[in-house]
Amino acid sequence: MLANYHTHTSRCGHARGKDREFVESAIEGGFKVLGFADHCPWVFEDGYVSQIRMTPAEVEGYFSSLTALKKEYAGDIKLYIGFEAEYIPQLVEAQDRLLADYPLDYMIMGQHFNDPETCGVYMGVPTADERILVKYVDRIIEGMESGRYRYLAHPDLLDFTGDAELYEEHYTRLCEYLRSKNIPVEINLLGMTGGRHYPSERFFRIAKKVGNKAIIGCDAHLPQSLCDHAAMEMGMRFAEKIGIELVETLTGLD
Repeated sequence: MLANYHTHTSRCGHARGKDREFVESAIEGGFKVLGFADHCPWVFEDGYVSQIRMTPAEVEGYFSSLTALKKEYAGDIKLYIGFEAEYIPQLVEAQDRLLADYPLDYMIMGQHFNDPETCGVYMGVPTADERILVKYVDRIIEGMESGRYRYLAHPDLLDFTGDAELYEEHYTRLCEYLRSKNIPVEINLLGMTGGRHYPSERFFRIAKKVGNKAIIGCDAHLPQSLCDHAAMEMGMRFAEKIGIELVETLTGLD
């Protein structure tokens, strides 16, 4: 792997390591491009403080730290500053205002919730409810139509355990939309090495049939994840087994 665009920082509350350690580990791991995409804050009207994403007050430090590292390590690696975020329509406007004055390079979509987490259900919980699957697919398509996101992280996060024909129908609909927009789907290494239900062969066989392209994302929550060549090799072998074409780098970030 020469590029990874899915890197977190300790600000999200469930990653560990200093920003510099992630950069130095990526250099040691042979990366030429490293994108930070920590969990983007939402601005909640009731003052709710999320335990799984940085707070709005931490955005300034995020950009100042990574901007300084961009300059310091310019001769060693190309750094980009991004965010991973859900698409939640009623919160988007406030999020845009929060980020308006910062040099944001890109965003990726990670649809962990269809609604604000204060009242929403985490998509990684098994469900046989078609309504949740339909809303998950619809929300992703709506978000991608906004042009905010460069690719779909862990596209198979929703663990649908219901009827196989419904799984095929709705995930095919999602893959067809993403293919029409040339948006890659992510083979997520954290899920692969962490014993999670994703990446799912069933999902990626649909993506292969539809003609999607995939991108490997470390989803690094620890600096050493960027030196884990065994995990990267697992991701490569997974893609080869499915027969899906890989995208190595994102274009148009400069």
